[in-house]
Amino acid sequence: MTKNKFTQNLGLKIAAFLFAVVVWILAVNIDNPVKSVVLRNVPITVINEEVVTNKGRTYQILDGIQTVNVTVYGKRSVVSNLDSSNIVVTLDLSEMEINTYLVPLSASVQGLSAQDQTSITKIETNPKNLQVKIEDSIIANFPISVSVTGTPRDGYVVGKMTTNPEKISIGGPESLVNSIARVVAKVNVSGKSSDCTLPAELLLYDGNGNVMDTSMLSNNLGEEGLSVNIQMLRSKDVKLNFQMTDTSAEGYICTGWSCEPESIQVCGTKEVIAALSEITIPASAIELEGANSKQEVTVDITPYLPAGVSLLDDSANTVLLTVTIEQIGTRTIEFPVESIRIDNLAENLKVSFGNTGVVAVRFTGTEEALDKLDIRNAVSIDLDNYTKGIYEVEVEIEELVSDVSLLDNPKIQVILTEKQDE
Repeated sequence: MTKNKFTQNLGLKIAAFLFAVVVWILAVNIDNPVKSVVLRNVPITVINEEVVTNKGRTYQILDGIQTVNVTVYGKRSVVSNLDSSNIVVTLDLSEMEINTYLVPLSASVQGLSAQDQTSITKIETNPKNLQVKIEDSIIANFPISVSVTGTPRDGYVVGKMTTNPEKISIGGPESLVNSIARVVAKVNVSGKSSDCTLPAELLLYDGNGNVMDTSMLSNNLGEEGLSVNIQMLRSKDVKLNFQMTDTSAEGYICTGWSCEPESIQVCGTKEVIAALSEITIPASAIELEGANSKQEVTVDITPYLPAGVSLLDDSANTVLLTVTIEQIGTRTIEFPVESIRIDNLAENLKVSFGNTGVVAVRFTGTEEALDKLDIRNAVSIDLDNYTKGIYEVEVEIEELVSDVSLLDNPKIQVILTEKQDE
């Protein structure tokens, strides 16, 4: 009789049991469901490198991949608290396929309790494999140049620089080492005003001027690293002085000279610069033999710099020297039109001078009188009764010294416009 009660409605009882199991599973998963989380830029750890390196060769991961994304599947309560520090991704070179040089990536979750580990159902990396390039390992020596950043203290410039060491040995994959075009020690000299030794950052550049990744390269710098010995120099703006020997043609004389620029920026040690007041260029640097008119000479001043002095800008070594040569008993004086005094200008007018920038006035007289001639405050134009328009106006020279007279009366173009006109 009992047996009949157990088997009575057996199918219904089995269905009810299965339904209860499903409801329980659903309840558990609704409360703590399985989900996935993507952890990005997880670093790759290479293991069993000796498989390659013991044969005197080296490897290089193609495309320069150093990190991958990892997807972890498991209970929400566990995977939601994971970050990239919990993930270890390994590239095992012992598993490399000989023909394709493909190496599978594997990932594991670290830092979990044994119970939480059981809730992790699957781990995937993206990509799943990496391709490596196997090639010979070489070592090459390179000279080290210096790259300076920052601004020294005002009045100082960077002088001689030497690196310690002066050259470096770099080893690694043959193709990578051969692509090194330049090795640079980068230093910051901000605020420096005295000789110093500064630690430097090592930078490698390829032939296109791009900074190279050094993760697959080694060097012989050791614990001491790379440094640069820097000499700090004082800078100064110094006037130029040209010595003249008059070798003009017969009947002519050198009456003056000017140069552009009038001074140059130089640098040197503190002691040398303090004693320097001007740069003297000897007459032998200027060829004026037989000249009978104004001469313009380009002079390279580099050979005439004192010992221990150099140009702040090596490209600023040329100076344009203008030498005025005139007939004996004559003198030409040039002055800008803006320095001319304007008399009797109508109040409603304003003045401009067109394309005229400099006026040249020629005088004749004794050499003694000409040497004393000064017209800086004696040049004017009279605009009395002038109205709006364009005119040629004679330049007036007042109160000439005795024994000096004008050879000609220069004129300048004057443009008069009303003040409200634009």
